[in-house]
Amino acid sequence: MILRSLLFVPGDSERKLAKAETNPADALILDLEDSVAAERRPFARGLVKEYLLAHRDRTHRQLWVRINPLNTNDALQDLAAVVDGAPDGIVLPKTDGVADIIRLGYYLDALEARLGLALGGVKIIPVATETPRALFQMGSYADGAPRLAGLTWGAEDLATALGAVSNRTEAGVLEHTYLLARSLCLAAAAAAGIQAIDTVFTDFRNAAGLEAEARAARTAGFSGKLAIHPEQVEIIHRAFTPSAKEIEEAKRVVAAFAAHPGAGTVGLEGRMLDRPHLLQAQKILALAGVKDT
Repeated sequence: MILRSLLFVPGDSERKLAKAETNPADALILDLEDSVAAERRPFARGLVKEYLLAHRDRTHRQLWVRINPLNTNDALQDLAAVVDGAPDGIVLPKTDGVADIIRLGYYLDALEARLGLALGGVKIIPVATETPRALFQMGSYADGAPRLAGLTWGAEDLATALGAVSNRTEAGVLEHTYLLARSLCLAAAAAAGIQAIDTVFTDFRNAAGLEAEARAARTAGFSGKLAIHPEQVEIIHRAFTPSAKEIEEAKRVVAAFAAHPGAGTVGLEGRMLDRPHLLQAQKILALAGVKDT
């Protein structure tokens, strides 16, 4: 399943968790990190576990949990509390590279075995650009980690780590360093063959700005976007859902190749198409939830 929208929900807010049940997001990220004060984390862990256990049917929406960074004492406590609820995955912040994913995978192996859960069932999406060191390790994700389901990126923590006054220029656009982080995330996800998920748009009242950024992200190659406010989800879905015209064109491309099995190039309506055109058409159909047959 391609996740177009992943909505953060504070793990210590019963009201916001209840409200999120009617939200159309493809996935909820039940947060135990930045949106939860340290003294509230024990309560949040219990609440998130209860929510996971009460929502075992994930047919229409996945449930993920953002834990605290692996180099903190909170991380293992987070995992011990929530894996029993069989989340679809763990969002891991402030990673330095694929070694962190492998390490988290070992923890999940042990917890799944102890709890009698399907081995490998809990996937991982790292927030892959929140530390300076991470930018030099983005290529490591292509080496593979069985649980790795996607990559996303972040500019706020990276700016803090770099000592930046802001991550945007006076014109309001991302400064070069953060555009680099975005591009590295996109390229690393493609190299690893996994989903690239764009970061949050923090000005949640600016619907036009969000739509423009989301459409630009999809044009660049991202297939989904993080959301920090419930009202952002519908806008993100519009941006990342292919139009009827795109879907029909993709179907024609796929059908043209299907009619010539093994062909490297085919002709369609006066155009010569090759394998990259087929892959792009298949990606459009996958994003639209349409089988390419």
